[in-house]
Amino acid sequence: MSSTVTTTPQPRRIGFKRWIVLGLIVLGAYLAFAAGGIFKPVSPAVVLPGEPIWHGSPITNTLLSTLITDVLLFLLAFGGYRFIRSGKLVPQGWYNLWETIIEFLWNTTESTSGRWGRRIFPWMATIFLLVFMANLIRVIPGFESIGWLEAAHGQIQGYEMAPLAPGVYATDGSRPVEHAEGEAADGEHAAEGTAAAAGVEDVCHTSGCVVVPFLRGAATDLNFTFALAVIAVVMVQVFGVWALGARYFGKFVNTGGMINRPFFGVIDFGVGLLELVSEFSKILSFGFRLFGNIFAGALLLSIVGALTAVVVPSFLYALEIFVGVIQAYVFAMLALVFISQATVSHHGDEQHAEHAEAPAH
Repeated sequence: MSSTVTTTPQPRRIGFKRWIVLGLIVLGAYLAFAAGGIFKPVSPAVVLPGEPIWHGSPITNTLLSTLITDVLLFLLAFGGYRFIRSGKLVPQGWYNLWETIIEFLWNTTESTSGRWGRRIFPWMATIFLLVFMANLIRVIPGFESIGWLEAAHGQIQGYEMAPLAPGVYATDGSRPVEHAEGEAADGEHAAEGTAAAAGVEDVCHTSGCVVVPFLRGAATDLNFTFALAVIAVVMVQVFGVWALGARYFGKFVNTGGMINRPFFGVIDFGVGLLELVSEFSKILSFGFRLFGNIFAGALLLSIVGALTAVVVPSFLYALEIFVGVIQAYVFAMLALVFISQATVSHHGDEQHAEHAEAPAH
């Protein structure tokens, strides 16, 4: 004898969080397309080099972002040091995330470099964390959108500026500035010579202005990516000499077989020259790969954000975080592989430094 239990279907309830998300979408659309157009998106001005954070300042917006990234990494390192000194065995909160990242990096380094992992790990982990943090903080609201005004000298269409604070502006694309005949040229001279007298708003009304952001993603500057590339390639040579001594340079200048095996010796010598060219090409590969991906992502986010507001840029922000993590891992992994290969001779014999200790588990 069987018995059946009947259950009444429960009505589907819409969670409160969904209403919050829906309300934010409606609010964002209202601020973007209504409310006087104060937050209406505008087309960005594409600028390749880093720009000064203020008139005549030697510090660029990408350098300032790099310094902020360094400070955040130092704070995280200090927090980890305090946690270790506290004697606690179970990490909590953000320490769980960072412990997972560090453990993953250590396992990757150990499996790739073997006994050299203990020495290579600090370099590989530092590169990853620096690029990862630099790519992560650039999605914070205010990056590449808030800054000071600079005259465009008639090169682009100007926009009225919405002051956020004294001397701080954001673009407001609701009221484009129209240039009258002959006014653009006069505006250029006014922007150069009479900005102090006429005021920055008057200059922008005549010649057009762009907002130079206070903060810009560090990896969108070739100085940052090529500096990391040079450091990575230099450390490849350092670890190669450390592991193999002077024999390491034999793969670049291989003349040992030119007497006994003239034909193949010449081929080996040519291969060595190609190896030397390959070492320099690694700098270009490292630098342009990271720069191209991050700069293209920032440009895509700016353009799509100017065409569509609120919803689509939110998905692009999530994509930018994913791309930032992937690019940090790719850069660090390539550096790890190249350094590990440098510690192995071209005959396949791995050389270890004296008193090399096996990694602790």
